[in-house]
Amino acid sequence: MPAEPPIDGEQREETGTLAESSGSVGEVAALDPVTDLEARQREAGVDALFPFGRPGRPLTRGHPFIFGFWGALGVLAAYMLVKAAGDAREVIILIVVALFLAVGLNPAVEALTRVGVSRRWGVLVVFLCLVGFFVGFGFAIVPPLTEQITAFVNNLTSGNGYIEQLQNNPKLQDWDHRYHLLQRAKDALQSKDLGKQAANGILGVGQVVISGVFSTFTVLILTLYFLGSLPSITSFMYRLAPRSRRARVALLGDEILARIGGYVGGNVLISIIAGVTAYIFLLIVDVPYAIALALLVAITDLIPLIGATIGAVLVTAIAFFSGFWIGIASLIYFLIYQQVENYVIQPRVMKKSVDVQPAVTVIAALIGGALLGMIGALLAIPTAAAVALIIREVVMPRQERL
Repeated sequence: MPAEPPIDGEQREETGTLAESSGSVGEVAALDPVTDLEARQREAGVDALFPFGRPGRPLTRGHPFIFGFWGALGVLAAYMLVKAAGDAREVIILIVVALFLAVGLNPAVEALTRVGVSRRWGVLVVFLCLVGFFVGFGFAIVPPLTEQITAFVNNLTSGNGYIEQLQNNPKLQDWDHRYHLLQRAKDALQSKDLGKQAANGILGVGQVVISGVFSTFTVLILTLYFLGSLPSITSFMYRLAPRSRRARVALLGDEILARIGGYVGGNVLISIIAGVTAYIFLLIVDVPYAIALALLVAITDLIPLIGATIGAVLVTAIAFFSGFWIGIASLIYFLIYQQVENYVIQPRVMKKSVDVQPAVTVIAALIGGALLGMIGALLAIPTAAAVALIIREVVMPRQERL
């Protein structure tokens, strides 16, 4: 058997190193951290400060898990906020309307304070005038409306009423002979579902009336609170701005509030002019319930764009019951007055109060009406005035410096 070659010094050291390594591997294998407590404590770094081992490095903000978690949490929070705003949409609209009315009535309160009346008594006087207007409108509208409905029902059921007049009309007799209109109407009146449908309709009308009364009462109460605490509310909102810009924000905010108040005052002035002129005309042509119809014209004239047309159509339709030529005269009057209001009265009043171009006014009213209906149309014009002021005083000077 051949003899093994001699081992030099380097080979001897390498062999010893391999032997030591093999021994350490065997020792580690013998002390498994899963099953051996000593190996587990040694690998975890257990000492007096960390009896359960030293904690690992925390996850950084750029870690995919952290980024995804906070992103998902933000999306969930945004969804919940949008859903909550949608559920509370009606309440938010009432709050916005009340705040809008408070800002609009604030110039009247400040006018009273300038003549020596305390703000508390000024708020009370203005609020009582607002409530008195609503109460007076109700007393002016409800009695004649009830009387007209009662007279209409009596004419339907009387011997020589509307139904008998329709039956004796030659044209209607011809249509009834062709299409059996009266028989169909009789069958519909004798239908079993008529009572149920009528009850559902009455219930629906009652719910609408109760909801309207509750909303009006809520708006009035909120308006009173906002009107009384408007200075403190504006002061708190101004303090949310940085101190270096707070004075400029306060000046811009006061100007925006002044324009909203000017818009409300101007709109009320235009409505008063429309109501007074309509009352004079209705007295001249001797239309019944002239004061109630004039109030109706004034109220509907507060609605931008379509309000004056709505009031004119309603009053003209009622005027036709007093006579054909009276209805024609009413139609001609409202056509002429609307042109005067649109091209003479409204531009002069609104130019001084809100300083918004007519085209911007129309566009803002259309967008506001599409978003929030009549309330949106009312709020759109002062909102457009505020946006125009911010663009002119903040955005455009910044663009000039670039």
